[in-house]
Amino acid sequence: MKKKKVLFVSSIGGHLTQMLQLKRIFNDYNYVLITEKSEVTINLKEKYNVRYYIYCNKKNFIKYFFINVLNAFHSVYTFFKEWPSVIVTTGANTAIPLCYLGRIFGKKVIFIESFAKRNGKTLAGRLAYPVATTFIVQWESMLEFYPKAKYFGGIY
Repeated sequence: MKKKKVLFVSSIGGHLTQMLQLKRIFNDYNYVLITEKSEVTINLKEKYNVRYYIYCNKKNFIKYFFINVLNAFHSVYTFFKEWPSVIVTTGANTAIPLCYLGRIFGKKVIFIESFAKRNGKTLAGRLAYPVATTFIVQWESMLEFYPKAKYFGGIY
């Protein structure tokens, strides 16, 4: 039986740490892990099927803006090349364009809101909530902010 194609998408840092909590299910799928390329993530190639996007931070807004535009184009290419059935993401920059592309083309989009958020929405969460087919929060208190979300506890 052919495995479903799943994109696991995450920015570096805490978002990626949370995504890697799901690594035990990666091999249940024909998967690609998408994150940003940095000294911290380069070794992921040894363990996982990884695609890298350009890393950027918010220190220089103009550079940050243009890199995000480039990454959005990279997302379009990746989406059509991989043609996933499901997109699973813990957020931020690299994830949002893929979430919207996924929904436009009828794919499942699973967004996992950050474990660090207990009392408010993240920007990525606000952007992904309208298009996520499943929106997961890791704190019961977050159901107040995302009423259609699912709560299963933390992924740690």
